[in-house]
Amino acid sequence: MKITKIEAIPARIPLKPERRMKSALGSHEVSDFVLVRLSTDSGIEGCGEATATPRWSGETVRGAQAMIEDVLAPALIGCDPSDIDSIEERMERVAVYNWFAKSAIEMACWDAVGKDAGSPVYELLGGPVRDLTIRNRFSLGAYPPDVAAQRAAERVSVGFQTIKVKVGTGNETDIARVQAVREAIGPDIEMTIDANGGWSDADARYCLPRLAEFDIAL
Repeated sequence: MKITKIEAIPARIPLKPERRMKSALGSHEVSDFVLVRLSTDSGIEGCGEATATPRWSGETVRGAQAMIEDVLAPALIGCDPSDIDSIEERMERVAVYNWFAKSAIEMACWDAVGKDAGSPVYELLGGPVRDLTIRNRFSLGAYPPDVAAQRAAERVSVGFQTIKVKVGTGNETDIARVQAVREAIGPDIEMTIDANGGWSDADARYCLPRLAEFDIAL
């Protein structure tokens, strides 16, 4: 099986107003992606995707699309998608960084190889090494405490077992938000927090002792 074509397709997905993420980084209202479609001479196609958000990955949709189609793809035409080491070496030779764009291509290679083998990718990687049960986690934006509590309770009611609460938008509001969420979800649901770089050392030293009573896992 050989790679015959690699396409990069931009996609923009607007988030519902009630599901927009708010954090120390601002409000996340749309999600931008680059979808990769990898074609082979056997007729099997593999799919991959790259999140293109500059403040997270440093990559943009147009930049990732150009990198994939103009730089990475030409270096990989004719390659065996199952030879992942060679794929990675070729990509490293023609471009530095651009990790998300490269990962999208590797993802598409694994997808094609799995389809060709009729096996899930985790089996190709050696099989499970632990119980496949996965704890569902919901990432909760930095909403006002009452809104955060309501949405956390809704997520727990449909089966989420861990709630991650965004903080970093004001110390007292952060503490009130975490307290409200803990009271809404009860003592048995795991809760973590994420400041997204919004806390200074002083903020962390102030908030963490005051959050200890709410049983923060991470």
